[in-house]
Amino acid sequence: MTLSASVPSGTRRPIRLAVLAAATVAMGLTAGCSGSKGKKDVAYVARDVDTLYTAAKDRLDRGDSKQAAALFDEVERQHPYSPWARRAQLMSAFSYYAARDYSKSVQSAQRFLSIHPGNKDAPYAYYLIALCYYEQISDVTRDQKITQQALTAMNELVRRYPSTDYAADARLKTDLINDHLAGKEMEIGRMYQRSGKWLAASMRFRTVAEKYQSTSHAPEALYRLVESYLTLGIPVEAQKTAAVLGANYPGSKWYERSFDLMNKYAPGTQAS
Repeated sequence: MTLSASVPSGTRRPIRLAVLAAATVAMGLTAGCSGSKGKKDVAYVARDVDTLYTAAKDRLDRGDSKQAAALFDEVERQHPYSPWARRAQLMSAFSYYAARDYSKSVQSAQRFLSIHPGNKDAPYAYYLIALCYYEQISDVTRDQKITQQALTAMNELVRRYPSTDYAADARLKTDLINDHLAGKEMEIGRMYQRSGKWLAASMRFRTVAEKYQSTSHAPEALYRLVESYLTLGIPVEAQKTAAVLGANYPGSKWYERSFDLMNKYAPGTQAS
């Protein structure tokens, strides 16, 4: 997945990486020394906060996100009680995110929230955490623990800050996450069908039909339930499921297939 995130600000704006420069200028930064190169930039050498912060910003502007994150961390280490420390915490989280070091990004954002829970940039910190999980979602053939974490983080953001642009984007991503989780259930259900475990398969398909009914997988889940119920010898349940499928997706290929199945294997109870 390819996503981007803006640096937080007090105004609404598109969520784009390009906003970074404008947002940092708005913080009152001034151009300055970018520091020495390589590892010397993060050596434990005492530097005034303006120089150190500007060095970190310069690194970030040049695309050296990991080095920028280390320098922002150094701002907080050397100047923990300055106003720059708060800014540096969030900029560190963003820099780690840009470097795709999602674990450290989440840690930095969570640290910011633990120290500044009521800060105006808290919604962005929650959004950044959710994005870190979201961008690690794997395909449906693999474990979906990270997908569940993404869903939890997105829901938490929407719950806390429902009227923000971040929440609006989270709602869209939540729909995609649910579709992904439904796809995982379908994958397992089909596997059970292929191995003849029809009861286990029906439980997976029922989960999709009930818990993820607004996803793109719902019509097929209902059809697979019809298959499973007929195979298990409970045509009445198959008929009920086919009726639900017909009522909600009358023009779909899955309803046509279920109708044919009912006519072939349970003609006395076929869906109309």
